[in-house]
Amino acid sequence: MVASLAQLLDLMRHHGATRIYAKNLAPNDNSKNQVYLGGDFSALNIIPHGEIYSDDTAIAGAVRDRAKARVSFFWVDEGGKHRAPDAGLILYPKYPEVRMSGFLKGCREAPSHIMRVRNEGRLLVLGITAEGDVLGYAADAAHPVAVEVRAYQWPMIGVFLELPLHAGQADSPKDRLLNELRRIWRLNWIASQKLAADGTKQPYSARNGGGYTLEAELGITPNGYAEPDFMGWEVKQYGVRDFVRFAPKSPVTLMTPEPTGGIYRDKGVAEFMRRFGYEDQSGKEDRINFGGRYDCLRGLHGLTGVRMTMTGFDAQTGKITNLDGALSLIDANDTVAASWSFKGMMAHWNRKHAQAAYVPSLFRTPPPEYSYGPSVLLCEQTDFLLFLKAFAAGSVYYDPAIKVENASSAKPNIKRRSQFRVAHGDLPKLYHLHEFVRL
Repeated sequence: MVASLAQLLDLMRHHGATRIYAKNLAPNDNSKNQVYLGGDFSALNIIPHGEIYSDDTAIAGAVRDRAKARVSFFWVDEGGKHRAPDAGLILYPKYPEVRMSGFLKGCREAPSHIMRVRNEGRLLVLGITAEGDVLGYAADAAHPVAVEVRAYQWPMIGVFLELPLHAGQADSPKDRLLNELRRIWRLNWIASQKLAADGTKQPYSARNGGGYTLEAELGITPNGYAEPDFMGWEVKQYGVRDFVRFAPKSPVTLMTPEPTGGIYRDKGVAEFMRRFGYEDQSGKEDRINFGGRYDCLRGLHGLTGVRMTMTGFDAQTGKITNLDGALSLIDANDTVAASWSFKGMMAHWNRKHAQAAYVPSLFRTPPPEYSYGPSVLLCEQTDFLLFLKAFAAGSVYYDPAIKVENASSAKPNIKRRSQFRVAHGDLPKLYHLHEFVRL
């Protein structure tokens, strides 16, 4: 029997948890009413899940506007891991909110006596593994785990309490990250490097070594679920010209999803480039480009003849009005050149961590070296709805770099690069909380 919080944390780690959260359950948090995970979509960046799909099930004769995503969910106890095959998330865009359901069905070992009732003081603990599994443990109000969790003021991420991986850890993951970044700042210049698969640091000479060098110093290796992270924090470096003004050299690339609709998807990149591309402006022969800035505030681009639109989102209320909405490049005749569905974009956005640290860096050569700055931007609780709001306002924009080399040959060389970017100063618009910390 799990008799303490320390034992539960040990059990979660034993089954692969790298992050552990808890939620104090309200009376309505039960198998009948589902478990409420927040009044926005920020929980999607904490709970790993599968593809988001529409649920057209009619209830009382009416089709409800909602979407679902499966969760690889297991209840854990001293007897092992027990799969709950029907567990998943439900997204309600009209409210908006996210709930978890199906966590008891098909699992005989599930804690039904706790999750079916409306008793006060119940606790749900969730462990997140590097592979994207979710481990669950439920306790009633009198259970030692629930009593211990209530007795301490834990850091909060949305509706979740953030628990440590080990009992007795006095410093939070944020504290440990800041201590590591402070240590790295004090190292001053660091040789460009990249962490090998076996965990050893290897020299790295290419010019994109700023992120690799920082990750190597933090001991970060890529995992199967999301981007490289440090105890649940996404860590991103950005180049600056000095550590006085911290002026970024370039905007932040948020994600690089390929279009899910339009001519680009239906007829191929070659046809898209034939219709909307243009000859290279610097005089490179036999090359066709597709570039420029595209946001919801601009008209038709002078070289490509397309503009960006968005359907299915109300910028005034900040709510999705149609889950089948999309971001679309259209021409003067409203032909869709390329589009990105909300569901496809959410799949990319939800891989971002709920917490991110943006670290400035300087570069010099020879030899290639990096120095990391004394001021760090910490952002917490990202949300796809904030992304859509920033996109509607023109802060987030599409900045492609697609090209066709040897365009007239039988085998042209097509290079795809669809990227969504934001100015560094607009990053806080994508999070509910942010702060600048001097190391």
